[in-house]
Amino acid sequence: MDQDLKFDEMTASDWHQVQAIFTEGIHTGNATFQTEAPTWEEWDMSHSEVCRLVARLNGEVVGWIALSPISSREAFSGVSEVSVYVTHSVTGIGIGSKLLKELVTASEKHGFWTLQSMIFPENEGSIKLHRKFGFDEIGTRKRMGKLNGVWRDVVLLERRSNVVGID
Repeated sequence: MDQDLKFDEMTASDWHQVQAIFTEGIHTGNATFQTEAPTWEEWDMSHSEVCRLVARLNGEVVGWIALSPISSREAFSGVSEVSVYVTHSVTGIGIGSKLLKELVTASEKHGFWTLQSMIFPENEGSIKLHRKFGFDEIGTRKRMGKLNGVWRDVVLLERRSNVVGID
């Protein structure tokens, strides 16, 4: 598989495939509070301009990862939230791990000192993936928001760089 797997910067031309993978995540009911995938323009405006990666297997986008700023304040410019999605047809073969590894490296090159993720407790695979890459569980945010009329908790995980922001 590795010889057919490549990582690239995400571009607008990838959006159709990225959006389809995002929609798969929405339909699981355990990936996001969003109930429909945004347009490219909406997504583009809400995510950092850097650290947008896609995984291509045999030329097809099979996963993606990106950062969203947590605040517009300068003091938090190095803190972002991670989104990672892999199409269901290739889950369990390490693509999520490779995407997250690539993102950690890219994020440090771009000056991010803290990455965080808010994950539904039921999404055990995503929690395990993040822990594998040094994310610590900060706690559970109770009743963080409603999804389809039901209050949902999220587990807050965070990874602090040992390369950036250590001064």
